[in-house]
Amino acid sequence: MQIKQAVTSALHLADLLPLAEINPNLVLVFAAPDFFKQPDFAAQLAAAFPDARRIAASTAGEISNQGVSENSAVITAIRFEHTPFKLAATDIAGMNDSLGAGQRLALQLQAPDLKAVILLSQGVAVNGSALIAGVVGVIGKQIPLTGGLAGDNGAFSQTWTLLDNTVSDKMMLAIGLYGDDLAFAHGSFGGWHSFGPARRATKAIGNVLYELDGEPALDIYRRYLGEYASGLPATGLLFPFAILADDRQETGLLRTLLGMDETVGSLTLAGDIPVGGYLKLMHASTEALIDGAEAAAEAAHKMTNASGPGLALLVSCIGRKLVMGDRVDEEVEAVAAVFGQNCALTGFYSYGEISPFIESTECKLHNQTMTITYLSEKG
Repeated sequence: MQIKQAVTSALHLADLLPLAEINPNLVLVFAAPDFFKQPDFAAQLAAAFPDARRIAASTAGEISNQGVSENSAVITAIRFEHTPFKLAATDIAGMNDSLGAGQRLALQLQAPDLKAVILLSQGVAVNGSALIAGVVGVIGKQIPLTGGLAGDNGAFSQTWTLLDNTVSDKMMLAIGLYGDDLAFAHGSFGGWHSFGPARRATKAIGNVLYELDGEPALDIYRRYLGEYASGLPATGLLFPFAILADDRQETGLLRTLLGMDETVGSLTLAGDIPVGGYLKLMHASTEALIDGAEAAAEAAHKMTNASGPGLALLVSCIGRKLVMGDRVDEEVEAVAAVFGQNCALTGFYSYGEISPFIESTECKLHNQTMTITYLSEKG
């Protein structure tokens, strides 16, 4: 496996040609939304890498070995020597098509030697929980599934993906990785802390929360946020919900705010809310989030069984980026310290993170979490 990377604020063919020296078969791009609006974005990538498959997603911040950047493109050229892969794509018709979109992607990838799937989803018109359920329902829980929901710098308006020569705000993408030469590991951790009492979701439909303890969810949310309530919905990224188990203990699943409806007092979250289940509000400090990123890296590192060059895909939540502010680079530095210099880093700040729990292959939609996918080859 060979990897070369470039980080740029404007695409120029001369900057990309050194990456083509390894003859990549896959080029992975995470870029700010403005790149996808440029009419020649796909054509420039095609000119630089005519023999490679090219896949991209828009972001709320880009991650590379240089740290965290904004309004940039991180282009990572990958040469798999022994690992076959396949790309799948489907358009999503709307949030209610999330389950079906996941099923359609998975059916394109399903095979006896499928070892892992990386999912890059549209970020604002999708129910991430249903999307994951669609994929898992086809490929099974035993196949690890990771990835994330695309971003648009916190506007929550329009996100983008690219596959080869096609750029779209409706296209869902997945990478299927095959064969026994693949070394694939994952880790996820939050670092958030709960506050206030547990409240019951007395009315919820899918990912829309209407009532907590019989009151409009938006009213309760505003009371807890206090002075931060005036900045909603943006400030909601600082105060996600924790989904609790039946005994009201934390499960590790968080749900972040995507939007709200003033007329009915509802909150739209990034994933499903269990009706009758209990929720708690969360908050975090920068130190706790950095420690969480390190814990995710250590979990993934413990799973690795390859000593050659590797690639770590970091998908972290935009809410973490807002909390950490100028110190956001520190969570990437914490991950880099765990994996060492033989590992390239790429990734993005997202509207939802897709990963199994640390001790399980069963995939969940996470919010406000650092998730890490590690790829290498055993040969």
